[in-house]
Amino acid sequence: MIAIPAQRPASRTLGFGVGLRAAHYREFLEQRPKVDWLEVHTENYFEAGGWDAHVLEQLRHAYPISLHGVGLGIGSAHGFSEAHLARVCDTVRRVEPALISEHLCWGAVHDRHLNDLLPMPLTQEALLLVAHRVDRVQQALGRQLLIENVSTYLRFAADAMSEAEFLAALAARTGCGILLDINNLYVNLRNHGEDPLAALQALPPGCVGEMHLAGHLVTADAVIDNHGAVVAPAVWLLYEQALRRFGPVSTLIEWDTDIPELAVLLAEAQHARDIAARVAMEAPAAALADAQAGMANALFDLSAQTDVLPMFKGDQALAAQRLALYRGNLGATWDKTLSGAYPVIQALVGEEFFAALARAFGMAHPSTDGDLNRYGERFADFLASFRHVAEYPYFPDVARCEWALHRAHHEAGAAPLVSAELASLTPEQFDQVRFTIHPACTLIASEWAVVDIWLAHQTGEDAAMPELLAQNNYAVTVRPQWQATLLPLSRGAHTALQHVQQGATLGDALDAALAVESEFDPGKWLQQWIRHGVLVAMEV
Repeated sequence: MIAIPAQRPASRTLGFGVGLRAAHYREFLEQRPKVDWLEVHTENYFEAGGWDAHVLEQLRHAYPISLHGVGLGIGSAHGFSEAHLARVCDTVRRVEPALISEHLCWGAVHDRHLNDLLPMPLTQEALLLVAHRVDRVQQALGRQLLIENVSTYLRFAADAMSEAEFLAALAARTGCGILLDINNLYVNLRNHGEDPLAALQALPPGCVGEMHLAGHLVTADAVIDNHGAVVAPAVWLLYEQALRRFGPVSTLIEWDTDIPELAVLLAEAQHARDIAARVAMEAPAAALADAQAGMANALFDLSAQTDVLPMFKGDQALAAQRLALYRGNLGATWDKTLSGAYPVIQALVGEEFFAALARAFGMAHPSTDGDLNRYGERFADFLASFRHVAEYPYFPDVARCEWALHRAHHEAGAAPLVSAELASLTPEQFDQVRFTIHPACTLIASEWAVVDIWLAHQTGEDAAMPELLAQNNYAVTVRPQWQATLLPLSRGAHTALQHVQQGATLGDALDAALAVESEFDPGKWLQQWIRHGVLVAMEV
């Protein structure tokens, strides 16, 4: 068999068209409505003279034309007409259409023509016959033919393949294209239970050169492809799926019975255009998202690497090595970020173990923000459940202390109160005053010696690791002169600040402190808080 050399159908799209019908001739002649292209039934324009031919001659210079045959019957075993083919060829030469199409059907026997689109047995024998006919038609035309799937009310028991598989094999043998009628897929779903999505998957993306959309009629006996209504919602959904598989394809609105005003057809064509535009925007993003998700998965899961290596150029083994560099970068980022926020934890476990700890945390809690200054907030909780540090139960509280310091560095600034402002208060005002705590201040309380541990790891601090780790420690993060640090607190001082932070008056806060620490010195601690910028505003 000889396949006609031609551009693949998907190489050119005409846009969104409507079927040209006699009821709309005048509007097209006088107004040239905005539509991308027109399709006509080939047999209606066989005659070179007459009104129909005159209209088409005028409009073919304004719109691309598609000739859509309904009478050739390329699947007819003994009724195929060479005379009919010759008339098709004459019409093609006269009209110079952008697209030419026929149906996968038969319509004639030896002595009669049934003038219908009758279903083909989907067998190897039928495939050989139709392929031979398509070759003959394409040779006569000197160009590519599109073959349309048809709606049917019967399927043959001898069928050896689906209609989509038949068309895919036909396109591969002959080089023809496929006119995919989306409504027919839905009709056959309803009539035979055939899966339209499976049909889409059976067709190679490059072979579909045109799509049809139309309405149908639901009856008690069957769903009928009558082209007499708006496109059904379910058909629009199938159209979206087809666009996602085949990309932008010339799309036609068919309407042959109960023909409405032209505005209705144009609105349907616009709806198809809107759907295609939306899918076109989604498709690259979806493909890009899939590729990026695949690469990300391979960075986290070495076993997923095999699936993504074909995405990259060059030798696969080299690509695997280069991918490992990105995997190493990911671990290095986790290590660098967490060691910056948790230097004491790193000092306690050593750099090598901390790097492994950072990787384990990163695998369990990947970053979700482009701002790495916020990465690691859950590290303390991670340490509390990480079995490899279970013998160091104070680690989580050390980490909470370090995270509070880390965040204190980034909090907003505020002008601190000065001693003179407090000195201006009367005794009654002093008792009733309320304070605002600096945004960088976080209260810390632990049953472990976390403050002493932190102090032991600070340069310039004359402190050693505490011998007794299980002891209560209290502190508040402060940021005098923009340097975040810890101010150790007594239990009473912590209690007082806790009440102040909750909105209590100073008198109530000091009473609460004295209740838990009889030797609590209010004056001493107020001076400390003023000196370290803990208090930033007061309300009398």
